[in-house]
Amino acid sequence: MKRIFLFVLTNIAVLLVINIVLRLLGVDRVLDQSGAINFNALLVMSAVIGFSGSIISLLMSKWMAKMSVGAQVIENPQDPTERWLVETVRRQALAAGIGMPEVAIYDAPDVNAFATGWNRNSALVAVSTGLLHSMSRDEAEAVLGHEISHVANGDMVTLALIQGVVNTFVVFFAKIVGILVDRVLLKNDPRNGPGVGAFVAEIAAQIVLGILASMIVMWFSRQREFRADAGGANLAGRQKMIAALERLKLNHEQAAMPQNMAAMAISSQGGFSRLFMTHPPLDERIEALRSGL
Repeated sequence: MKRIFLFVLTNIAVLLVINIVLRLLGVDRVLDQSGAINFNALLVMSAVIGFSGSIISLLMSKWMAKMSVGAQVIENPQDPTERWLVETVRRQALAAGIGMPEVAIYDAPDVNAFATGWNRNSALVAVSTGLLHSMSRDEAEAVLGHEISHVANGDMVTLALIQGVVNTFVVFFAKIVGILVDRVLLKNDPRNGPGVGAFVAEIAAQIVLGILASMIVMWFSRQREFRADAGGANLAGRQKMIAALERLKLNHEQAAMPQNMAAMAISSQGGFSRLFMTHPPLDERIEALRSGL
């Protein structure tokens, strides 16, 4: 959950900053002299902003993850747990054909782990103290295999490309909303260009559209979880991966937390709320592994 949540949040923030800077510099003009919208120019500008936002978010992902959870990178393992953690990640990274990721621990009671980074050979794998305290080493090994598989599969890079396309259309339609508000509601002369009201409406539309568009990113994330589970099963063993997911399910049930705060953002919710889930329900993931999918 943290990997996707932080990426999407950073992406929205970066988009807003880029738009504000372009507005202040006066280089976001997409109207011709008569006040008509130049849709070609708008689409090109939207793509530049959209992909800039996703690429910057990708490049910042590892730094943002460390800062947001207070992850401490293990430079020199100090105890058997840290040594086991580093050596397990090293062994799995070698088996997966990727560079050795940074390994970190962060203090949190939730049973969680995540991997992030801008490429396969410059990644970060972080685990919570809650995971280390609650899981057996076999179960933790499977979770690490799952995260290493995310890195090996290039999920963050693919996510950034998808987010770039989504951003392009968010910026495109938000700009049109701003122009329509300026002309229809505020009744400003189009030849003078959009005013402050249009800019405020554009930013508001960008936030709302960005949240709604995140459903596409969440769908992608859910699909990649099944593949990462399969990768974790290959690296650590199918039964270990199943046991790890069952442990997550048991911890969730015992904690009796609200469903949308479940460990690793996995819940049994359905309907509209499922569209914003970063992970499929645990039962579906367990069944997929048992079925050999």
